[in-house]
Amino acid sequence: MELIVFDLDGTLLNKKSQVSGHTRDTLRQLRERDIAYTVATGRTLQSARNLLHGQGFALPHIYKNGVLIWRPESDLYSHSNLLMSSEIGRVLEAFLSVAVTPFIFTVEPSNRHVVYHLPMQNDTERRLAKIFSQDRGIDMLPITEMPSGAEITNVSALGAREAIQSVADLVQTEEHLMAYAGTAIEGESLYWIDIHHSAASKGGAVAKLKQDLGVTRVICFGDSDNDLSMFAMADESYAPSNAKDEVLAVATGVIGHHNEDGISRFLCERFDLAEH
Repeated sequence: MELIVFDLDGTLLNKKSQVSGHTRDTLRQLRERDIAYTVATGRTLQSARNLLHGQGFALPHIYKNGVLIWRPESDLYSHSNLLMSSEIGRVLEAFLSVAVTPFIFTVEPSNRHVVYHLPMQNDTERRLAKIFSQDRGIDMLPITEMPSGAEITNVSALGAREAIQSVADLVQTEEHLMAYAGTAIEGESLYWIDIHHSAASKGGAVAKLKQDLGVTRVICFGDSDNDLSMFAMADESYAPSNAKDEVLAVATGVIGHHNEDGISRFLCERFDLAEH
């Protein structure tokens, strides 16, 4: 069995964070040919669900850079490498020192998601909280209500680049933590950061799926540093031309831009699919 694994933002999705018509048709043809595919993303299930609905992503999905694996047939998670509240104390202090509000994502009993937060300080943070709550159906609660034994999948935030970079620098000194950061889609003056356990990775989660599903070969697509771990374990790895330099350098091949259907056009050629 051959398994294709897609990153989403900057890879399978276009610049509007959508699955294009060309990509939808390519995915349909993959299904008709019984070519297996899934997703490995830094997103949550809630932020990806509507994008992937109806696109045939029937195999387990990898979320939060490998912290969570969601199984569509049972609507249940398997997860590993979660954080405890005691492990993020210095990080929360760092956010406070630069006036950025962190959002703490947790998995609670019955696979319920809750995001806990400190008092929000600007309209950008309030808009982000509204997206989590209204658009993605995640419960938002103040950090004072977070239980001491909360199981944390990740900590995320938006802020000025200098502020976010100072938190990222701190995370580098925390052996059990990993941080990814970059320009936010909300505006180029903003930077995002996502922090999770250093033992969690897309590559580790893909290796788990490979074992569980009896996969013999993995073909993956990605554009950013959080994709490097699955590039390292894949049999073939492809980067769109918009990918970061460090990803381009280790890819099996460089293909078309994510906003020009680079991945779907490559797949049409790779698997001799019809282009429409």
